[in-house]
Amino acid sequence: MAGGKETPRQKMIGMMYLVLTALLALNVSKAVLDAFVAIEENIQKANIVQVERGDGYYDAVQEEYSATSDPDQQAKKEKLKYVLEQMDKINAETEEMIKYIDELKMKILDGAGENTAEFSNDDEKTMMWLERDGVRPTRMNLMQVQAKDNYDIPMQIVVGTNEGGEITSIKGEGAILWEKFNQFRLNIVKLAGSYQMNGSPAFSVEPTAINEYGTNAELKAMVTDMIKKSKANLTEDEETLVDLYIMLTRKELNTHHETEDVHWVGMTFDHSPLVAAIASLSSMQQDILGARAIALRHWKSKVTVGEYSFNKIMPLAYGPAVANAGDTVELQVMMVAFDSDNQPKVELARADELGANISYPGNGQGIIKIKAGATTMDLSGTVAIKNKSGSWKPGDWNHTVTIMEPQGSIELPEMNVLYRGYNNQVSATASGYPGTGLTGSGVNISGGGPYVVRPTTTGRTATLIVSGRTADGKSVQLKRVEFRVRNLPTPELYWGGSVNGTRANPSEARLFARYGDEITLNAKFDVLDWECSIPGAVRPIKGTGNTLSSQVISLIRGSGSGGQISFICTVIGPDGTRRKKTGVFKI
Repeated sequence: MAGGKETPRQKMIGMMYLVLTALLALNVSKAVLDAFVAIEENIQKANIVQVERGDGYYDAVQEEYSATSDPDQQAKKEKLKYVLEQMDKINAETEEMIKYIDELKMKILDGAGENTAEFSNDDEKTMMWLERDGVRPTRMNLMQVQAKDNYDIPMQIVVGTNEGGEITSIKGEGAILWEKFNQFRLNIVKLAGSYQMNGSPAFSVEPTAINEYGTNAELKAMVTDMIKKSKANLTEDEETLVDLYIMLTRKELNTHHETEDVHWVGMTFDHSPLVAAIASLSSMQQDILGARAIALRHWKSKVTVGEYSFNKIMPLAYGPAVANAGDTVELQVMMVAFDSDNQPKVELARADELGANISYPGNGQGIIKIKAGATTMDLSGTVAIKNKSGSWKPGDWNHTVTIMEPQGSIELPEMNVLYRGYNNQVSATASGYPGTGLTGSGVNISGGGPYVVRPTTTGRTATLIVSGRTADGKSVQLKRVEFRVRNLPTPELYWGGSVNGTRANPSEARLFARYGDEITLNAKFDVLDWECSIPGAVRPIKGTGNTLSSQVISLIRGSGSGGQISFICTVIGPDGTRRKKTGVFKI
């Protein structure tokens, strides 16, 4: 446009198009910059929420510390004091990091010629609203920034180069920012996982830098492995420590616009307009404040607030210790909470008379040990715990112990036979014990309701032993029985519903091998092949499976009434033994 042999009119029209295009570009740029301003505003509001969230955890512990005044709760007060000291260290680390990032923001704004000295809260015409207060970042109104689209200052200050310069090697404040951010990650994880309270075991974690990884799943695996190899309290702290580390982790070298090994700082602030750079720094503050809230919440979980104190939880399931076959058993399963610094007081009625011993293992419960008598025992008493004011709050309890005489029983001594290759069903009960065990020699035992017993011996006898299992896992032998070991009985051959030696229906097409009603074993036999002899036939007819061919049935039916049909069959049972079975039937 505006060149060549164009007329003055054409040149003017071309110039107007050029100006219009530039104006449109400016409008798009302004819209994008305003979007960064809106993003920054939302991040600032989210940061305030994170600050107040963390403050809430701290204030709750502080109030609990002030309210704990009973002399008997001195141990708990010391624990609260220790927790507050650890929370103060977390606040100090966070404040230092927030302060540095705020100062970096001011350096960028000052470098662009913005006015960062005047503060006027909620004044839409003022850029600076509230000065930083502890961990609360400086509150800004980026809509009043004049140099929103300045690319050079963020690049010069943070990356240490001008626009279009090297972004793989960081020379500016970004190098310090990267070092401080990673050190904060190590410090906050260490503060959350290293401690020793009230004479309990000492726990410690010394995290190392992990800034190179593939996927997020790989990062989690690497961090989890690092925490597991430490001396941290894995039962209570592992999940929190892993989450803290991951949320504060940035991949150091990245591929950016087809350029490999670009430093995270260079990638983040490359060609970043001023308002976008400020938003990126506020986003880092959000992660820092979020980590602070998680760490403070974690420390708060180690103590409690409210009228009663609970700082530990444990699963609990209880119900009848003894039940008979076919009974409905009811278990009550729950998660119980208790204060390890405030143990209950348990009392048992007639404790001296019953010779009971009451102990406190430190897990929020009292343990009563008492010898069982000869008859059912109805036990009752009270359990009490102190509230925060030091007053005992009691509750009644009762429990019935049914006394049973321990015994074992295996009946039908004349039927003490175990069959080889067969799943012998055996029921065994140790009455009076919480559990029953069945063992033996020369057998393989599986299942339990009933047991499945298969002889493994080649000898003529095997032994079964029924035992009772006590509540603490001990086994008490109750009875030992010797069984004869035999092969499975030979089955009878059936043609349809007719057994060998009886009259059969000549139209029946199927052969079976099974036990008669006098043998109650549930053993299945298959007919593999058959040979049929028919009066008048030149030779026997053979076939496989248990179904007669239509040719055989026609020959049988044509042989006339009163004749005898004979079969020789190969059958196989559950023991894998092949047997030859013959049968003669009248038609």
